Amino acid sequence: MNRQLREVIPAHASRDGAGVAIQRVAGFGHAGMDPVLMIDELRSEHRADFAAGFPPHPHRGMQTLTYMKHGGIIHEDNQGNRGEIRSGGAQYMSAGRGIVHSEMPTQDSLGLHGFQLWINLPAAEKMDAPRYRDLALEELARGEGMNFQVTAVSGHWVFHGEGKGDNDQSPVRLEGPLSELAPQAALADVQLEAGGSLTVTTAEDETVTAYLYDGALDVAGHRHEVRRAMIFTEGDQLTLKAHEDGAGLLLLRGQPIGEPVVHYGPFVMNTQAEIETALRDYQAGRFAA
Repeated sequence: MNRQLREVIPAHASRDGAGVAIQRVAGFGHAGMDPVLMIDELRSEHRADFAAGFPPHPHRGMQTLTYMKHGGIIHEDNQGNRGEIRSGGAQYMSAGRGIVHSEMPTQDSLGLHGFQLWINLPAAEKMDAPRYRDLALEELARGEGMNFQVTAVSGHWVFHGEGKGDNDQSPVRLEGPLSELAPQAALADVQLEAGGSLTVTTAEDETVTAYLYDGALDVAGHRHEVRRAMIFTEGDQLTLKAHEDGAGLLLLRGQPIGEPVVHYGPFVMNTQAEIETALRDYQAGRFAA
C-alpha cells in the first residue's frame, strides 16, 4: 500500500545557541513523527548568522544527529570526545543520562548548510551512558539510479527508480553505517533530478517524514516547496516525484516509541519530575565524566 501525505509542517525561522539562525520543525510528542523530535536546518552564506555557534550546553534523554551539506562543525564534550566534520559528514551523540557539549563552526566555514535532528530515546535508555561518533562523507553509503542519487547515513534502504518502457531497474540497496541510531531511526539524503521519481520500501508500522530543503515535490498532484516537513500515512512504500526544479530532501524512518514526551530546553524525558531531576543534576555538576 502506497503511503499518502497526512500533514505538512512548515519550518519556522528561529535562533538557537549563541544566536545561530535556523529553520525549525518541532515535532515533540507528534505521533506521526515519533521518534523524531525536531528538525533544524542551518543554512546561510553569511558567517554572522552562525559564527557564534553553540557554546557548551547540557542534554539528557535524547539523541542528536548533525549532518553537514556544506561547511564544517567541531564537536567537543565533557566526556573527552572531539570531532570535526566537513561537507557531507555526520556527527552522532546520545546524551543518555547527561552530557555537556559544544558545536562550533570551523574557522574556514564562510557558508554553512546542515541539519541537526533530535531523536528520542525510550525510557529504558534515557539514563544510559552518553555516546559519540563522527563519520566523514567517505564512510557513508551512496548509490544512484535513474534520475536520483542517495546518501544513507543510518538504516537499511531499498529504492526503486523509474525505468524506461519495459526496462525495469534493479533496486538500489544501501546500508547506512551509523548503526547506533538504527534501532530507533534511519536517515537518507535524496537528490531527485528534474521530473524524476522513485519509490522507497518501508515497514508498515514505522513513521516516515520527508524534509524538503531544495527544489519542489509533486505529491498527489500538489506542488510542495522547500522548508517544510511532510508526514505520511502508514504503508509499505512511498513514491516521491520532483518538479522541474528537481528536489533535495531528507528521508526519516522510525519505529515509534509511543511514550509520553516531556520537553524542557535541552532535556527530553517522560515526566515533569524527571525534568526537574535533570535540572538539579546539571546544576549540581552531576553531568561530568
